[in-house]
Amino acid sequence: MKPTLLLIMLILGLGWANAQSNNPMQKAIEEVRQQYAPDRRVAIFQVEADEKGVLTGKSNLPEAKSTLLKKLTDSGMKYQDSIQSLPAEVLGEKTYGVVNLSVANVRSQPRDAAELATQALLGMPLKVLDKDRGWYLVQTPDHYIAWLDWGGFHRMNKTEFAEWELAEKVIVLAPYTFSYEKTDAEGQTVSDLVAGDMLKLLGEADGFYHVKYPDGRTAYIVKSDARPYAEWLASLTISEDKLVGTAKRMMGLPYLWGGTSYKGVDCSGFTKTIYLLNGWVLPRDASQQVHSGELVNTARGFENLRPGDLLFFGTKAGNETAEKVTHVGMWIGNDEFIHASGKVRVSSMNTDAPNYDEFEKNRFIRAKRLLGNAQGVQELKTMSN
Repeated sequence: MKPTLLLIMLILGLGWANAQSNNPMQKAIEEVRQQYAPDRRVAIFQVEADEKGVLTGKSNLPEAKSTLLKKLTDSGMKYQDSIQSLPAEVLGEKTYGVVNLSVANVRSQPRDAAELATQALLGMPLKVLDKDRGWYLVQTPDHYIAWLDWGGFHRMNKTEFAEWELAEKVIVLAPYTFSYEKTDAEGQTVSDLVAGDMLKLLGEADGFYHVKYPDGRTAYIVKSDARPYAEWLASLTISEDKLVGTAKRMMGLPYLWGGTSYKGVDCSGFTKTIYLLNGWVLPRDASQQVHSGELVNTARGFENLRPGDLLFFGTKAGNETAEKVTHVGMWIGNDEFIHASGKVRVSSMNTDAPNYDEFEKNRFIRAKRLLGNAQGVQELKTMSN
């Protein structure tokens, strides 16, 4: 780009920014956005106002929209409300969905080449908010909002979704397995499956569970690979040893940006999966997980840490820079933590250990304990039969 053109664009950009900051209507919009949707990963409040006071954009937060309109009215500002409320009308009654693949890839934008934002497991319930061609804007149970293509899930209306939610389920516990057309583990497969997948339970036969997919397909799963969901949930007793055992079972899994499954994990997807398979739902990203649990005192070192504690890494706050959490791992004891970096591996904070990780130790920020203080964490609920 030519220097003169670049300078003109910078001047125009600064002028636009100043105009926005001095625009009382835009200022009110920003105040409401900060109040209701400070994290755009989990809430939508994309609202703008033009010079004539026409409000455009989208939001899935009715209360935020009402607050904005009241604020504008109380301030005597005239406006025209053209904000689209989500779920979008184009969706009709089918504003619910259930993941229909063993692992569905959810992307940051409605296209195949977009960044992988997260993954969703088979049987996971979704809120459907908007549509763009064959892509749908969905919200997962941890409130994360991103785009999923039509083949990754089965859309439902409220009645169909309620029936699915109330149905008895089985949860897959084997890291990797398959479902089959018949009670024959050597026969034709219906699909692959990974730990955490859930299907509707129809019955049992010859050492298999008879199951149904969200789209109506039926199949059989070897009983040793799964367990009735309500039974599994009732049996859960989360503990330090179980968290460490779950984590070590994923040793060597490849690092995958956006991954939250046995097919690949990123750092926060790894810690999220550890806790999910023990009955707890963590926020999606490291920068969100850091707000959960109770702070552990590490001022003098790591002697206060317990297995299961989460360690957060990144850039510490400076005089002119904000803190930035970019990585997370889990403490397993013996001066070691397990994390997804290149692959799932164990690193040490001990300078004399062969697996000493100087890089991560130098960017360690803080540790948080969830056991005993699950603030910011959802617990899985037993589904009705």
